[in-house]
Amino acid sequence: MNPLRDPRDRRLPRIAGSCGLVMFGVTGDLARKKLMPAVYDLANRGLLPPAFALTGFARREWGREDFAQVVYESVREHARTPWSDETWRQLSEGIRFVQGTFDDPEAFAELRRTVEDLDERRGTGGNHAFYLSIPPSAFPQVVTQLRDSGLSDPKDGTWRRVVIEKPFGHDLESAERLDEVVSSVFPPDSVFRIDHYLGKETVQNLLAIRFANQLFEPIWNSQYIDHVQITMAEDIGIGSRAGYFDGIGTARDVIQNHLLQLFALTAMEEPASFEAADLRAEKEKVLRLTELPEDLGLGTARGQYAAGWRGGEQVGGFLEEDGISEDSTTETYAAIRLDVPNRRWNGTPFYLRAGKRLGRRVTEIALVFKKAPSPYFQHIQGSDVGTNALVIRVQPDEGVTLRFGSKVPGSQMEVRDVTMDFAYGNAFTESSPEAYERLILDVLLGDPPLFPRQEEVALSWQILDPITTYWSSQGQPEQYRSGTWGPTSADEMMARDGRAWRRP
Repeated sequence: MNPLRDPRDRRLPRIAGSCGLVMFGVTGDLARKKLMPAVYDLANRGLLPPAFALTGFARREWGREDFAQVVYESVREHARTPWSDETWRQLSEGIRFVQGTFDDPEAFAELRRTVEDLDERRGTGGNHAFYLSIPPSAFPQVVTQLRDSGLSDPKDGTWRRVVIEKPFGHDLESAERLDEVVSSVFPPDSVFRIDHYLGKETVQNLLAIRFANQLFEPIWNSQYIDHVQITMAEDIGIGSRAGYFDGIGTARDVIQNHLLQLFALTAMEEPASFEAADLRAEKEKVLRLTELPEDLGLGTARGQYAAGWRGGEQVGGFLEEDGISEDSTTETYAAIRLDVPNRRWNGTPFYLRAGKRLGRRVTEIALVFKKAPSPYFQHIQGSDVGTNALVIRVQPDEGVTLRFGSKVPGSQMEVRDVTMDFAYGNAFTESSPEAYERLILDVLLGDPPLFPRQEEVALSWQILDPITTYWSSQGQPEQYRSGTWGPTSADEMMARDGRAWRRP
């Protein structure tokens, strides 16, 4: 019996059938810190079949034992679930490795022989997913090699799937070119675009909060909500990502995917069901309706972090980072206003912001309600009624906070903000799975509700492209001191609307 499976648990777990996972980019941080531990955790939870195989592909001159050792070290350091000798023994028996480069047809021929051998010896049944944990520039080459080697072709009753990590292009044109290549090899139902934010428990819980509770959905509209703020703040700089980040920037890196997905899930109408097609249809409606500010200079803001303090340590600015040109115009902070002119949201703006080297690490969705209409409390000294907020914390402390006004104990009528707080860690005894656990399992099951299709990707770029094009003509971004909450232009953008950013 699996030690992590409670026999009293009546929930029916979704267990993947016989299959294999081929992982490209196994030497990278994502594979080592997230993907390999997620595979082990799934196996440890009893959600992978005994007939499962993990194959690594890289240019390193490794053998099977070398790669198995890499997986072992990764799992021991980063796995979420406890160590199990039995789980590791079963998993390690299905580990394989193929050495080669992306431009080497013989390496892909060897990969095909390896996959076929696993079908025969391991019982993977001809079902294989190819996880491209590699730079986006290499996607077309690898996908083409999978086609030319026959690896992308399923036999009768089997499946082949490809998993692509964001970013999906760097603008609409490049995203469409990438899709042409991928869709020429894999059918749409076999293409899984990974946005790991959509695997987070709190993001999935957003649907339950909205549609499983009569408490919230009736007031989830412009009649009661003044505006919505979606924030993704990081307290770190770019680290060693200069080669990737410079020229990409925060808007393309996280707003186009993570934040616009959160925006669509927050603003969409209730889907006919929670099947993939119905969920996507409602998200696409929102993205298609979304309007940008008429004046992008007033309705957007961008900045670069300058020297300052982080955690009591003095840090340098973006332009001082290794690999960054001193005249780089890449933004490390981006804020935009979006409007959805439909019956639910007309007149209620959405503000999206993301940045590096800000005050603290936090991702949240905050629905800020309109002021209470009572004239009595508006004139009571010390009262701050009308700033109610429902805050959905995506990370790091997953949960939900409801802020409202309450009377301060004493003889006078004084009202002060208080909060009611729900935290996953306190409310549930079991820990939340990592996002990649959920997403990898969904790939192996062929369950696509949380994966954006090309139409969503294209609509997101249609929203962002005019903004980045405008910024490219505006010269150097405004500097903001590390450890603060962004450039003054972002505060001014809100102030012009009579609002202010929340302090998470």
